[in-house]
Amino acid sequence: MELIAYLHTHFLTRAQLLAACAAEGARLDAFTAAGTMPAPSYRLKVRIDCTSYFGAHAADHATDWYARGYVDWLCMLLDGTADPYALFAARYRAALDAQPLYRTMPAAALAAEPHLRSEWAHFIAGTYGLCTRSGLPEDVAAKELAIHVIRASTDGDRPLDGAELERLAAAVDLLDRASSPFAPHERTRSSRARYVDALRLRHGFE
Repeated sequence: MELIAYLHTHFLTRAQLLAACAAEGARLDAFTAAGTMPAPSYRLKVRIDCTSYFGAHAADHATDWYARGYVDWLCMLLDGTADPYALFAARYRAALDAQPLYRTMPAAALAAEPHLRSEWAHFIAGTYGLCTRSGLPEDVAAKELAIHVIRASTDGDRPLDGAELERLAAAVDLLDRASSPFAPHERTRSSRARYVDALRLRHGFE
């Protein structure tokens, strides 16, 4: 199945995540319950019906899939040297500051505490593990900044001048780099389809 191939390529199972961090499942569960470890982005439920010489066999299995970048996050939690939200916020703000686009448009609200708290909630829910390449604060910040610039640039039907088109193209490229490819059944409804594929087609961006 295309979905299973996608998950194997871009995500880690719970067992793979634990092995990569040399962690016990109880520690992962404790961090998840405490609201400091992102939830899995996908849960795949599979029913197996098997027939052999020995007769019929049926079983149900559920597999959790985590963004590959969560190895970095879980190892940080296991180290226990940083406040998770404070680290998320610092990395998010640093990623914004490192982007030239952040200095070309009013976007201070992206670094404000209310927005960061909202972003943290989505991060912990596993949402950004699904829709960004790494699931980590740097890609989350890049995605949010890119969409902010794209929406501001495309608000209304007025024609864009050369500088505005250049800024829009840069935002589309940034979103392309930060966004996941998305699972096959999600692509047509994704931000990638709406803001990357559609805008490149509309404006002739490479």
